[in-house]
Amino acid sequence: MEFSLLGPIAVTTGSAELSLGPAKRRSVLALLLLQPNTTVPLEQLIDSLWEDEPPEHARTVVQGHVSRLRATLAEGGAEAYGIELTTHGSAYLLRLPEELIDAHRFGELVALARPEVAPGDAVPLLREALGLWHGPALTGTVTSPPFAAAAHALEERRLTAVEALGRAHGVLGEHEQAAAILYSAAVNHPLREGLIAGLMRALFRTGRQSDALEWFHRTRRLLNEELGVDPGERLRGAYEEILRAEAAGGRRAKPASGVRAAGPASAGAPGGSRSATDRGPQPVAGADRGPVPDGTGAVDARGDAAVPGADGARTGATDGTRAGSGRSGAAPRLLPRAPARFLGREQELAALTAVLTDGGTGESPLAVVAGPAGVGKTACAVQWAHLRAGDFPDGQLFADLRGFGEGDEAAPAEILRDFLLALGTPPERVPGSAQAASALFRSLVAERRLLVVLDNARSSAQVRPLLPGGPHCATVVTSRSRLDGLVATDCARPVGLQTLGHEEGAALLGAMLGPERVAEDPAAARELVDLCDGLPLALRAAAAQLTARPRWRLARLAAALRDERRRLALLSAEDTGIAAALRMSVARLSADDAQLLSALATSADGHLNASLAAALAGYDPERTQDGLDRLAEMHLVDEEATDVYTISTLTQLFARDERGESGEGGKHGTGDGSKE
Repeated sequence: MEFSLLGPIAVTTGSAELSLGPAKRRSVLALLLLQPNTTVPLEQLIDSLWEDEPPEHARTVVQGHVSRLRATLAEGGAEAYGIELTTHGSAYLLRLPEELIDAHRFGELVALARPEVAPGDAVPLLREALGLWHGPALTGTVTSPPFAAAAHALEERRLTAVEALGRAHGVLGEHEQAAAILYSAAVNHPLREGLIAGLMRALFRTGRQSDALEWFHRTRRLLNEELGVDPGERLRGAYEEILRAEAAGGRRAKPASGVRAAGPASAGAPGGSRSATDRGPQPVAGADRGPVPDGTGAVDARGDAAVPGADGARTGATDGTRAGSGRSGAAPRLLPRAPARFLGREQELAALTAVLTDGGTGESPLAVVAGPAGVGKTACAVQWAHLRAGDFPDGQLFADLRGFGEGDEAAPAEILRDFLLALGTPPERVPGSAQAASALFRSLVAERRLLVVLDNARSSAQVRPLLPGGPHCATVVTSRSRLDGLVATDCARPVGLQTLGHEEGAALLGAMLGPERVAEDPAAARELVDLCDGLPLALRAAAAQLTARPRWRLARLAAALRDERRRLALLSAEDTGIAAALRMSVARLSADDAQLLSALATSADGHLNASLAAALAGYDPERTQDGLDRLAEMHLVDEEATDVYTISTLTQLFARDERGESGEGGKHGTGDGSKE
């Protein structure tokens, strides 16, 4: 006879499973199994079975369940296994050999495993232990706090075993297996920092630096958005090891097994590659493969990473080398992966090439890729960076400045620390102030041919400390704002992105869905482009809807999108979509500007001038003109000609929805609304 807690509550004898009855009876058994060979008071059972006030006959109900359990166990031959359910006054005792409980066997197997000392023995032990799980612990019990807490405790023990199994495979050099094991657990527990840190190291050791760094930044955003905290020591430590290893330029670790885990995405990036849209970008990611992140660039005899050294002797570099040019290691390659299904933008890519490869000025060239939310600014910049990476042999740096996100924007000191670590600066030599760190950064890269990509900037002031000073360095900045300040003081050259036309939009749909599906109904494809305002992000979200519904024709989705009440919801895919992107833009507006945008959304056709805008908002002409200028700078309205403004349909729909939720315009703006 065997008792199962690690999944659905069950009792099996041989190949047969005993019938345990309703949830409360299973819950009584579960509570007795969680405290085997221990008396469990009746009051504890009652408190656990009823989340609210228990009924007057609760004692009778529990007694009835115990009586039925006793009979069920007897029918299954419990006596032969030394199992007895007895009453002791107002308490119950389930006496049995504890090895009959799967949770007990699980604990014993995990305790025997020593992943660092004896990894070869630990792997089968831990695999056997985890094989005892058949779903979420305590499935089938009542949903009361005591059972939720008990299930959580068991799940914590399972995750600890998963982490240990990953470490054991890592010690054996089986990094592909470690990554595959840790990946599924990380997806389901995205805030467990130790798990993510282990996955990052495993991914890096298989040569997937980009995926490893994307996991760090995704987890950092989640911690900030859901808990309001920064990454802890374990997660930050793994991230810094990877950056230092990239700079150290040590030899690359190779999987001992020689076999990749099934499927390229089985242990890859958390959310796939960046698309040709303007969704929330990944702050730092590597495209090239680097050495094992052990602080020395080497792998010990077991294939595991050694503890990172804190001095030049440990890292194999002198103080002067590490704190000076930083060229003792490999050039940092921190670009995200190239955007998937990137199409068109030839003119914009050519404009970037003209701006960033112009060596005639003797200055460090600077380009600002600006445009509305969802137009594909990040994708365009990253695509160009990959195409021209060979022009920058000393490295490519990338950072998400988080200018338009739910959390706080990235502080320059934070980004400079990442850059300096990637360039080989020891952590203890990174200056604490942004001003000193900026000076060190400029001195390190002064003679390099280096590309810097600064994504999702909010303001010129945020960007300036991050600009390199060497004439052979180039910088690309992306922003929803025009960043006129950079144009004025740093001679930045703007490269504007416009929405897609019918032909380009249909081509993007074809790339996402397959050209045959689009060719079935070209008129519907053109309508979808119109309904999506030609925004790549919206078109990709529409393609995601159609991919999830393979029987739908394009015309059916177009018909659904014509309903303005549903359009924004349909143009969303999980955590990305036009509504989410616009919300981040509007959140940066002042209350006055948010109210003005809300008023503009009531325009019948989206075309208006300053006089009409003033009438709609109830503002005086000067206040209205200033507000329109700021909205145009943020690409929330477009100034087609002098005193001729347009607001896109999707922006109108979003602003109307926000107005309806708040009861009046302008309640969602939090920025200061000032221009640079």
